[in-house]
Amino acid sequence: MNLEDIKTIKGLLSTQQKIVIVPHKNPDGDAIGSTLALWHYLSNKGQKATIVAPNDYPKFLKWMPGNQKIVNFEKQNSLAKRSIEEATIIFTLDFNHLGRIGQMQELLEASNSTFVMIDHHQAPADYAKIMYSDVEMSSTCEMVYNFIEFLDDLDTITPDMANCLYTGIMTDTGSFKFSSTSSRTHRVVGHLIDKGANNTEIHNKIYDTNTPNRLHLLGCALRNMTILNEYSTAYITLSQEELDAFNYQKGDTEGFVNYGLTLAGVRFAVIFIENKEEGIIKISFRSEGDFSVNKFARNHFNGGGHDNAAGGRSDISMLETTAYFESLLPQYKTSLNA
Repeated sequence: MNLEDIKTIKGLLSTQQKIVIVPHKNPDGDAIGSTLALWHYLSNKGQKATIVAPNDYPKFLKWMPGNQKIVNFEKQNSLAKRSIEEATIIFTLDFNHLGRIGQMQELLEASNSTFVMIDHHQAPADYAKIMYSDVEMSSTCEMVYNFIEFLDDLDTITPDMANCLYTGIMTDTGSFKFSSTSSRTHRVVGHLIDKGANNTEIHNKIYDTNTPNRLHLLGCALRNMTILNEYSTAYITLSQEELDAFNYQKGDTEGFVNYGLTLAGVRFAVIFIENKEEGIIKISFRSEGDFSVNKFARNHFNGGGHDNAAGGRSDISMLETTAYFESLLPQYKTSLNA
């Protein structure tokens, strides 16, 4: 953030505001962690703050301090709408285009609130008065930590805030293994541990809580894996019928896509997940090295994200989608095998 934006934020927060904090649709650990941490910070400063999430999110994230205060736009629609309509400031976290918030988009586009964006994805849209956008950052949670530091308030970080911020940084860096993890990232999480983040407990709650159905679904996903050695690529498919057979719950497929990258010689991993309710195939892309899945997703699957982690979607059948995906690979053969 530049000095002018910091001064503006300090001025806005010098008086009581009605603040709404919004994560993207289908929020992940970074989205929930960053919004909750910011909510704690603003509430502790005496601000009236409300988190409005576009929809539900995985159970393994619902242990975070303050979770019960999150307003679900789909389930608590009247309260959510009223909060947005009355807001004087709207923070949007972990996304940079209002198309990422589903049914909330029209309501936010009609708002006269002052918008503040905090996000680390590429190609931000120009909707916020104050934009803290940095694609080099490991996570939005690291950026919220920086935001608090810009406001000279690091000493106000509580154990609850530290646990939320640590969760988002850990999940968005793949437990600190992605290339976006900098030495600064490690210094930040070290300070968060000093401030009360229980790193061992957080890891256990996020990664070590399974159900028999989820493990059986993982077995199904791995059986469905297709390995294309010629293109250093592996992909997984999961149909709606397979999800239903194992009583799929939101978040159950988290991390499945990464299994492809554990194979020797694979640099590009993908998972295609059918969602009949929305009529789409949801796609997650992961890569190692300098192959940009962000560009791949933007060019071919109406998506985007980061160079090594991105998402997309397809409106055609699973068979047609995977056939189209395989047809694209020859043009990337050189870069995938570099």
